Amino acid sequence: MIKLPSRQIHLDFHTSEHIPDVGRDFAAAQFQAALQDGHVNSITVFAKCHHSWSYYPTQIGKPHPTLKRNLLGEQIAACHAIGVRAPIYYTVGWSANDAEWHPEWTARNKDGSIQTCSYDLAATPSEPKPGFSWKFLCPTGGYAEHIYAQTREICAAFPVDGFFYDICHNSPCYCANCRAGMQAAGLAPEIEADAARFNILRWQRFMSECNEIITADHSEATIFYNGGGGNQYQPQWHDWQTHHELEDLPTTWGGYDKFPIRAKYFANFGKDYLAVSGKFHTSWGEFGGFKHPEAMKFEAACMVAYGARCSFGDQLHPLGQMDPATYANIGEAYAYVEQLEPYGLDGEPAANLGLWQSGSIPDDQGVANMLLESQMDFEIVTPASDFNRYRTIILPGAQCLTAESAAGLQSYVESGGSLLILGESGLDAERSRFLLEVGARYIGPGNYQLDYTEVRDVLAAGMVSSPFLNYSAALRAELNGGEALAKIYEPYFDRTYAHYCSHQNTPNRAEPAVHPGAWRHGTIVYLPHRLGAQYYEKGARLHRQLFVNALKLIYDHPMVATALPSAGRVTLTHQPQHLRYVAHLMYGPPLQRGACLVIEDLPTLTQVPLTLNVPQQIIRAYLAPSTETLPLQQTTAGTRVIVPSFNGHQAVAFEYGAIKVFCG
Repeated sequence: MIKLPSRQIHLDFHTSEHIPDVGRDFAAAQFQAALQDGHVNSITVFAKCHHSWSYYPTQIGKPHPTLKRNLLGEQIAACHAIGVRAPIYYTVGWSANDAEWHPEWTARNKDGSIQTCSYDLAATPSEPKPGFSWKFLCPTGGYAEHIYAQTREICAAFPVDGFFYDICHNSPCYCANCRAGMQAAGLAPEIEADAARFNILRWQRFMSECNEIITADHSEATIFYNGGGGNQYQPQWHDWQTHHELEDLPTTWGGYDKFPIRAKYFANFGKDYLAVSGKFHTSWGEFGGFKHPEAMKFEAACMVAYGARCSFGDQLHPLGQMDPATYANIGEAYAYVEQLEPYGLDGEPAANLGLWQSGSIPDDQGVANMLLESQMDFEIVTPASDFNRYRTIILPGAQCLTAESAAGLQSYVESGGSLLILGESGLDAERSRFLLEVGARYIGPGNYQLDYTEVRDVLAAGMVSSPFLNYSAALRAELNGGEALAKIYEPYFDRTYAHYCSHQNTPNRAEPAVHPGAWRHGTIVYLPHRLGAQYYEKGARLHRQLFVNALKLIYDHPMVATALPSAGRVTLTHQPQHLRYVAHLMYGPPLQRGACLVIEDLPTLTQVPLTLNVPQQIIRAYLAPSTETLPLQQTTAGTRVIVPSFNGHQAVAFEYGAIKVFCG
């Protein structure tokens, strides 16, 4: 397996033909000094950009018209002279001048119009152009041959460390090439499923051809296709790349909790993965924007905590000089990461709680958010996972089971495992019956748009005693062996123009409904609302508390436990090669400032308890990377230490010796 460097830069260089003297001020020594100041060991450099210009003397493409040097070659040479890796960037889906020179290369909608991103095809030349505004191109026919030829040229001209192909895996195309390809494959363009199938085939064909060209002469090169390549819900692209790059610019899209669930998914497959954020205040293409260095340090530490290599995006000034302030900021983050890497990379996730990936972003991410905010570490589970590694598996709310996967889960329960099932996750694909033995018979969806839950007794901790609002209704079930844990109260009526009450939702009836608001059957607890999706959209603490209370009925021995504010995070890594576990504590609450999420204040937390419950005998615990020893306290819950204080991030290493009996 090809190993990735740990401290990378993704260097954008999308440069207009209207800018003079491109690359004029590039100097190898200044470029190298910036990389060294930034503690960088890999940087992506440009062969071809979104404006369609190449940055070396190409005979296939078109060099930037104001560039008078082999900028790509000089950058690669400067990197290699100081031991820095230099993979090569090449645009695919967005190439502005190619779209003008070769309109037959553009991707097309069903009606024949050009596929675009934030692009007004009717705009006049003087109208303002929005950000991220491009026409899409289709990697078939003449355009594909052009890319293959230029890839061969680059592979022959340079020592290739890797390729990064950008803007890949866009939606189905209906250009003449794709229509002919569908028909040749026995697929019908007018049938959406056939067009979607051909879309997969055309991209897989493109990736296969590029891989063959690259590996013929550069067998150790890394290859990544940016688009679906880092998307956990699009595995059809993953086999064609050597690693995964998880692009999340949390300040302006995705937020800070999108990355952990993706990292936990990609940790399952044995390939390196890196997290991509940005040095920008907002997003790509922002010249002069700066993220606070403390925020970058926090982000980088979190990347390592979740087992990811680090990458920050930058954009080189057209004249070719690196910005020293940018690399001073990056250097603060990467100097810390350089010390932290031994305690985060090349380990194994070590949670005994599994979150089933349903394929529904609101349900999956909403449940992940509730777990993260409750400091309950977890791993991502798929039908191919070894279920017996987990004490409890959570099904997050959307319909997600097949008969085969349900049978596997039923066997897991019968072998002593436990399930927390939300919403429709227990149903078959037709939503007609439960696929698992849950102690109830499915009746149907809710009678109303929303409803109310009342909990008592085992689910009451931290909850109100009155019925509380659910923003969507629970499915209805009739118990036939299960024990009711909560009641449902339905509204008097749905809100319509004919029937409404007050400003928003209709209040609840006085009497409870006949179907339960939660129930337990052996080691299965069922919450019939899609609480994950509700939490993703509304963020009501009562819903999170109900979820946590229900989970604790069947999950009582986490491998790592702590007590942090809701913005705190914890994750556990096992490094058997070092005979240790490493717990990572993180606390960096983001604040909404205008359109951006900003991390600015990193308050110090003190006297933080941390308990480890693992199969080995812990013989030593210490702070990392400082190696300050922490006193051990053995409890019924595991080995406990107190972290005196930390700011932003703290790793705690637990070394072990002989195997012991599992605690609990």
